[in-house]
This record gives sequence, structure tokens and C-alpha cells, in this order.
Amino acid sequence: MPRYSPRFGMRLSRACVKRTTSVTGTLNTIYVYHSIKTICFNTINKFCFREMDLLMMPSNCGTLRLVQWPLFLLTSKIMLANDYASDCKDSQKELWHRISKDEYMAYAVKECYYSAERILKSIVDGEGKLWVDRLFQYLNESIGRDSLLVTINLKKLQLVQSRLTGLTGLLIRDETADRKAGVTKALRELYEVVTHEFLAPNLREEFDTWQLLLRARNDGRLFSNILWPNDLEMKEQVKRLHLLLTVKDSAANIPKNLEAQRRLQFFTNSLFMDMPEAKPVSEMIPFCVFTPYYSETVLYSMSELCVDNEDGISILFYLQKIFPDEWANFLERIGRGESSEEDFKESPSDTLELRFWVSYRGQTLARTVRGMMYYRRALMLQSYLEKRYLGGIEDGYSALEYIDTQGYQLSPDARAQADLKFTYVVSCQIYGQQKQRKAPEAADIALLLQRNEALRVAFIHEEDGVSSDGQAIKEYHSKLVKADIHGKDQEIYSIKLPGNPKLGEGKPENQNHAIIFTRGDAIQTIDMNQDNYLEEAMKVRNLLEEFRGNHGIRYPTILGVREHVFTGRLFFDYSVILPTIDMFCIFSVSTCSILFCYSVSSLASFMSKQETSFVTLGQRVLAYLKVRMHYGHPDVFDRIFHITRGGISKASRVINISEDIYAGFNSTLRQGNITHHEYIQVGKGRDVGLNQIALFEGKVAGGNGEQVLSRDVYRLGQLFDFFRMLTFFYTTVGYYVCTMMTVLTVYIFLYGRVYLALSGLDHSISRQARFLGNTALDAALNAQFLVQIGVFTAVPMIMGFILELGLMKAIFSFITMQLQFCSVFFTFSLGTRTHYFGRTILHGGAKYRATGRGFVVRHIKFADNYRLYSRSHFVKALEVALLLIVYIAYGYTKGGSSSFILLTISSWIMVISWLFAPYIFNPSGFEWQKTVEDFDDWTNWLFYKGGVGVKGENSWESWWEEEQAHIQTFRGRILETILSLRFLLFQYGIVYKLKITAHNTSLAMYGFSWIVLLVMVLLFKLFTATPRKSTALPIFIRFLQGLLAIGIIAAIACLIGFTDFTIADLFASALAFLATGWCILCLAITWKRVVKTLGLWDSVREISRMYDAGMGAVIFAPIVFFSWFPFVSTFQSRILFNQAFSRGLEISLILAGNKANQES
Repeated sequence: MPRYSPRFGMRLSRACVKRTTSVTGTLNTIYVYHSIKTICFNTINKFCFREMDLLMMPSNCGTLRLVQWPLFLLTSKIMLANDYASDCKDSQKELWHRISKDEYMAYAVKECYYSAERILKSIVDGEGKLWVDRLFQYLNESIGRDSLLVTINLKKLQLVQSRLTGLTGLLIRDETADRKAGVTKALRELYEVVTHEFLAPNLREEFDTWQLLLRARNDGRLFSNILWPNDLEMKEQVKRLHLLLTVKDSAANIPKNLEAQRRLQFFTNSLFMDMPEAKPVSEMIPFCVFTPYYSETVLYSMSELCVDNEDGISILFYLQKIFPDEWANFLERIGRGESSEEDFKESPSDTLELRFWVSYRGQTLARTVRGMMYYRRALMLQSYLEKRYLGGIEDGYSALEYIDTQGYQLSPDARAQADLKFTYVVSCQIYGQQKQRKAPEAADIALLLQRNEALRVAFIHEEDGVSSDGQAIKEYHSKLVKADIHGKDQEIYSIKLPGNPKLGEGKPENQNHAIIFTRGDAIQTIDMNQDNYLEEAMKVRNLLEEFRGNHGIRYPTILGVREHVFTGRLFFDYSVILPTIDMFCIFSVSTCSILFCYSVSSLASFMSKQETSFVTLGQRVLAYLKVRMHYGHPDVFDRIFHITRGGISKASRVINISEDIYAGFNSTLRQGNITHHEYIQVGKGRDVGLNQIALFEGKVAGGNGEQVLSRDVYRLGQLFDFFRMLTFFYTTVGYYVCTMMTVLTVYIFLYGRVYLALSGLDHSISRQARFLGNTALDAALNAQFLVQIGVFTAVPMIMGFILELGLMKAIFSFITMQLQFCSVFFTFSLGTRTHYFGRTILHGGAKYRATGRGFVVRHIKFADNYRLYSRSHFVKALEVALLLIVYIAYGYTKGGSSSFILLTISSWIMVISWLFAPYIFNPSGFEWQKTVEDFDDWTNWLFYKGGVGVKGENSWESWWEEEQAHIQTFRGRILETILSLRFLLFQYGIVYKLKITAHNTSLAMYGFSWIVLLVMVLLFKLFTATPRKSTALPIFIRFLQGLLAIGIIAAIACLIGFTDFTIADLFASALAFLATGWCILCLAITWKRVVKTLGLWDSVREISRMYDAGMGAVIFAPIVFFSWFPFVSTFQSRILFNQAFSRGLEISLILAGNKANQES
């Protein structure tokens, strides 16, 4: 996408002519003028009033003798032209030639001249009007004779400009007696400057000797009667002239808001894309927008906005710092200066506006409803303009009147036409229950119904009934309501259901019960964290015409739409901060959805860029290859096709956890056709915390694991041709299979190297290969991974950069991301996908994982991260680290340590990424006070006893029990047992490497090591015995524990002093027994019932607690070390929020908290 630049103005004007034929059916550039005009009002908090005036497309319907351009293209041109004139020493032609090199400067000069002439003639009469007429007559004659430089003094042009600026500054305001007097004074000052300084001496003398003018001056009648410009056209010209004379901003900086620039840029570029002709509103395809909602935030309350978190940061404070320009524009719009929360509470209307302002910047239902209702506004505006244009002058409208949009929302014809073609249904599954318990969500939904008369809400209504045999039963009804004229819910339809409709997954069931209430031939599925824009809604008719277009041998059944992720800089959860991606698609007409990402968080930037590459480059290619599925909202479905072929949502529990993509499967299997279109975009919110990313990717990976078992994937694999089958495989389950195989390859490689090292074969094979000259075998044994595997997951994103930005910018952007540790994050995400996909393949049972959609940056506690990532990342990373340590201790590499580093560098990067990414990307992760608090919280959680009703977030024991819930089937237990046996390799290999064994390779030595392990377990059991558990002899137990500790230390000292046992052997034995102990724990958990029967479950739990304490200590120690150095925390903040710092945002203030500022 090209950079935002003044050239967009010219491109836009030409696009207006090009695209209006397809938009309105007639060559009417005025229509697009209104499209651009509505953008300004749509984004009213993105622009201030001044920027709206600069960006407004002029009507060009007045009597001015030239084409008027938007003012932002002409800003500062008059000042520059004045400089040219002041320095001019040549002829008039040379001066005009120099000015005309900039076409916008030429337009600005012409408009300034003609506007000044017309305005001056319109506001004065009598002698004053005669002076103005004579003045411009002389100037026009001089211009025609190329003698302007002889007629006027160009050195005084700036003085004339200043007087004219003062005059227009008064005229743009409302008429009062004082202002009329001020205008008279300003005109007389202008007269003096023009007559006595600006004009040549001969003209000056002529005006001074003009008796009629002289008498008027002496009598004080000159310019005494002012005709104030009150008609709309003249007011517009006065305002434009004033802005032309005063605005010095560069066109590239208008508007200043980056989101407004992006939207204008995309809209302008989209006018040059291929899109079908749009039918008139009366002939367009009727459609419905459909949104499922459960219990997410509808509208933020004032208490939610003002409450501080532990760092003293409220949502309102956060948004004021993240969006300073939009906050200032908001205050300007409601007519307030700097206001506090208490000031807003004094005005209910302003309080409500504030709540909506905040909610429109979050992932709320209010934002989604506002965005989708823009479809209705767009259709109303289009219908209104079509009727006026077709009627035009014949209906008595003037040229300016028939394009005036004032009151279009009140037009009965326009409203009726829009309501015939558009319906919006929000399926609020538990709205009835929320109303019964008077939940705030119900009141907020009712408020949305009142503010949007075309909005409909569907919900499940439960009531008590009596069966035919007199028994009490629950009756379920699916109901559709709207707001009546009094703002109360008015029931439209009520359908009795045969039973509880929630049989499978919640979200698809929510959609299925309400789809009967949709209308039209098309249905757009919109999630409740999406947004829309009025300028994009203007193109919905073009999009719907794709259903009638030629896209192969079959008409489209799903239209894919591009997404824009808007949560990169904007939305942070109270408990987490970083973003996620959505990797799924469905079968429908693809639309382009845009992900809002103005990166406060560098990680948010990574994910939005990766997501953008998928919804643009990725889906574009998939649609061309006819293997694009439905990956989630906002695709547009052929409603009739899908409701007669199984609907848009499969809802079987577990197997359809990723319900969206099954709609694509279903459509493709039934010979549908899915396309993708990038000339229209829809906003999309994403989860913005690292923990949220893990939860979401876990859900997605688990869903893909379930897809492997589905009949849909099997049938598609059977019916596709070879090339489509391969493409389909890689873009669905194959992506996760390959991801898992990538990680498994690392494990297989390392276990193979460890086996060769412990058996001694690596040295002998390498020596034999060199002796025989077998260089191929030697090279294979010393293969080096120079590229870290996690980087490969970013390849599509890099290709997208190259296509969209060019090679050099793509390289620069990629290097910047590497400096911000993007490889660490991508490698971490690789582990997330591998873990959850592999677990689903082994055990099944994928489940929906709620991620939350909130605001505000907050530090995540160590215990929270440990609970989430312990089994998915930490255990696996420590296993790889153990393999690498054993390999460096006993392995052989040609070239020594340097070869070992090159051979294992990628594996070490993976270990570090999996262990420390949650803390690297954790705000204030290395701040000393936070570290101390985290340690206290961690120890309290670790040693808190579980029990009935105690959640895993409060107790290690409860969390440990929850972590075993996935092992349910006998097949899963067998597979877990097989996989757990790999840990026995360490003890078996290391025992024979100990010096104390004296190269004895008998099995007796291995058996003796098990005896030692058993003794260690018994000693641990005795050490963990407490007086609470042994109330009979507590003092004796403590005494015995002390003696045992002294005895163990003495025994180890004797072994080292009097035998061949060394300290290195001691550490090697510890590594071996750690791995074997973990194997025993895994087996005990797998066969939990057997272990409980044997009465060993309590011991297993205590040993597991010891392992988790040890793993936590290994991870926590580096964090404590780096927390000692204050500069590390500063450096981390710079990495996390680099782009925010570059834009001058006050992240440091947010992270530090607002309490200190309030106190000071």
C-alpha cells in the first residue's frame, strides 16, 4: 500500500469519476463527495473540527469559476506563493510558470483570488462595492496584458494577506453588532493597504482623486453597511478562504491521527481495485448481519472506567495517554475543556458519551453494533442521494440542494428502503436470564436497542411449564425482540423449542437457534469484537454483486472479507498485555478484515503483522487455488445455499470446537465456491496478552487436532485432486502436523546424539569415517543448524512485507523485529501449538478457552505464568536442556567446543525462548519490587493445601489435579506410558559413565542404581514427614531428620574421599535420577487409580511438588539476578514498547502507575 501523500487527492478525484459508475449507475462525482464527507463525520473523534474542514470535499456547485480541491491539498501553498512573489525579479509569465510547477499551488492561488473577489463584492454595497469592482477590473486587465508586476507591488502582498486574514477571521463567526463594526474597520484597513501600498502610484492617485469615494471616506460611509454572509455557499467560501490563508500544516500531516490516515489511504486505494458495478439500493441483494454474543462487555460503566488497578491505572487514564489526540477531539466535540471524571458525573448526557467513547476503543458489543449499523446509514444515504439525483432539478431542487445530505436519516423513503435491504440480528443467548437478575449487561443491551431502531436481539427464554401428565418441566423459547417507541422490549417472534437447545458447543448453538430470524439472500457473520467503517459500508452493494459474478464454473457461496486488527496498541487486558492471531477460515464469500494494530506493544505488532499477512497474501492465494475455507468472521454467506445444506455452524461437542472452519468444509463438500475480496475491510479485535495468545493458540491447535478425526477432512482428502489436496493439507491440519514434526525432529536429533554419546559410538564412528574417507557420514554426524526453527514461522509475514512494502522496507522491518526478540516469541508460539495439538492427538478432549477482552497494561505474576506454561513449555525446555548438558558432557564433536556451539545453538535458543519468553514479554518483569512480590505469591501458592472448592489459581495441589484431567482413556494411558519410558535412557547411560563403576558394564550396576534411587525416595519421604502428620513422636522425627542429614553428608564425603566417586559423578547421578524420577511421576499420574490403591498417591504428590519447586527455582533465579540491575527493567520496557516510545506515548507513566502523579 503506498504511503499517505497529497497525491491521494488527485488520485481520489480521478477514482471518483472512475468508480461512481459502479457505485451509483451514473457518472456522478457528487456521490463520492458525500462518501468522503461522511468519513469525516464517521471518524469525528479521529479528526478535530479544523481537520474535518480541511478534509471536506467541496461541493463545486457554486458560482466560483474553477474546480475546488479539498483544502488539505492546498495548505501552506499561499504562503509559499507569497515567498515566490516577494523574490520575483522576472516577468508575470515567469512567476506564474514557477507557481504552476506545483499544480495544487496554482489552484490555491486561483481560488484565493476568485474567492476574495466574490466575498468582497458580496459583503459591501454603495461606494465600497464600486471600489471593489474598479480594483478587480484593473487587476484583471493587468493580468490579461501580462503587466501585473507593473500594476502592484509584490513586496506588500503579505501585508494584504494579513489584512484579508483578519477580515475572514471575523466573517467566519456569527453576526453581531460588534463584529459588524470590526468588519467595517478591517475593510477600511484593507482599503488603506491596497490603495496606498499595494497598488502602483498611478492607480493609487486615481483612487485618491475619485471624488465619490473621497466623499464617502470623509463622511464615514465607506464600508459602513455590511452584508453578512449568511447563505451556506458563501459561508463555505469564507471558511475556505480563511483556512487557505492561515493553515501552514503539511498535507502529509493531515489528518494527524494515524488510524484516520490508514482508513483514508485504504479507501482511496480500494477505488482502484476491481469491483463489480453496484445496483441501485432498490435492486441490490438484501442481506443480514449476524452476531453471536454471550456475556462479554457491552458498554463500560463509569465505575469500570474510573477504578484503579494495583498500579493506580484506570481504563480512562490509560486511554487518555494512548489516544491523546482523540481524547482532545472528544472534549472539543462535547464542548468541554480539560475535564476530570467528577466533572463528567455532573452531566448524564456527557457521562453516557464518555462511556461510549471508551467502549468504542475496546472490544465491546457497543462498538460492534455501531460498526454494523453503518450499513444502514450507508444504504439510507445512498438511497436518499439516488432519489434526489434521479429527480434533480425536475423536482425543484437546485444544483446544491439535490446533493445536500442534511436530514437524510429522517427521510421516510430512505429509511424504508434501507430496512428492506438490511437487517441486524444479535443473538444474545442469555439476555433473558440477564434481564431476570437485572444484570448491567441487560440494561446496556436495552440501551443499544433504543439507540438503533433496526437492531434486533434474539435470545433463549426459559420458563416453568407443566407437562400433559402434570409434571413440572422447563420450557424453552427462541425469541426475537426490538425496542418500541417507549424504549421497552417488544417481542416480534417467539418459537417454542423441543428442549434445551444447548446440546453442543455454546457459540454455534447460539447461532443455530437464532439463524431463523435472519432475512435476505446473504448473511454476514460478525463476531462481537469486530468493527466496521462507514466508508467501507458504502461498498457493500459492490461486494454483494460478487454473488452474481463469474468466479469459475459455480457462483460463489461464501465471500471472504479482509480484516484489520485494531488491538495492537489499543486494548490490553487487566491481567495480560500481548496479542494473538486467529488462524482459521470457513467456506463463504471472503471479505477483507482489518486488524487494528498501532503498536504500543512490540509483541502486538508482531502478531498483527503475521495476521495481516494471512488475511491478505495467504487468503488471496488460497482463494485462487480454490482451497480457501471459512476461517471465522466476517465472511458473507449465501444464506439460501447454507440454511438448506446444514447451516453455518456445526455444534457437536468437542469435535466442532473450531466451528467456523466446518462451515467452509461443508460448503466445499456440497460443491460451493469460496472467494476472497480485498477492496472492502472490516475491523477485528484480537487478544492482546501473552497468556491470551497461548490460550487462543491452544484452542486453535486443539481444534485442529479434533479436525484430524473428523469425517469432513477425510472426505475432502478423498475428493480433492492431488494439488488441491496438498494445499488443503498444509493450510489446515497439515500446518500443525508439520509444526509438531519440526519440534519432534529436534527431540529425535538430540536423543540420537545423546545415545551415540552415552554408548561411545559417536567417537568411534567419526574416527572410522575419517579413516575410510567417508566425508558424507562425517558431515551428517556434524550437521549444524545455523537457522533457528522458530524464524520459519514468520516466512509468510516476511513475504507479505516484501509484496506490500518493497524489499528494503521489508528487510528493515524484519531487522527491527529481530532486535525486539520476535524470534523468541515465534519460537515460544511454536511450542504452544505443538503441545496442544499433540495432546489432542494423544488424548482428545479439546476445549474452548476463554481469553478475555479488556484494557490496560499490567504485570503478570510469576505463579500465573508458571501455571499456564509449566507443562506446555517449561518441562519440555528443561528436558531439551538436560539432553544438551548430557551431550556436552559425554559427546564427541569434531572441532571441539566451537563445533558443539554451532551444532546446538538453535536448540539452546529454543530452550531459552520456552523458559523465559513469558517473563521477557511481561511488563515490569525485571522490576525488583515486583519480583519480591512474585516470590511471596509463588511460595504461598506452592504450599497452600488444596481441597474441595479450592481453585487451581489458589493452590498448587488443586492445579496439579487439574493438569491430569486430560488422561481419560486406556489408549491414552498406554501412549503416555510409552512416551514416559524415554526418560530411563539417562539413568541407563549415565550409570556406566561414572568413574566409580570402573567401566563395569554388567546389569548389576544398573540394578544397584535403582536401589540407590529407592533409598533416596525413602529418605525424601522421611524428610518430608512433619509433626502434623506424625503427632506421636514429633521431637524424635526432627532429631532423626537431623541425624540423617548429617549422615548423608558424611557418606557422600567418604565416597569422594575413599573411592573413585567424584563431584562430577555426583552431579551426573543427580541428572540421571531427576530424569528417572520424572518418568516414575509420569507413570504414577498415568495410572492414578493403581497408585491410589497402593496408598502411594500422597508420596507422588509431594515428590511432584518438589519437582515443581525445583523447576520454579531454576526459572526464577535468573529473573532475580537481572532484577538487581535497574537498567534491565528499562531495557525490557524499551523492547516491549519500542514503537510507543518512538511516537512519544507515555508508556513509562502507565507502567509506573498513576499513584505517584496523583500524590505529587
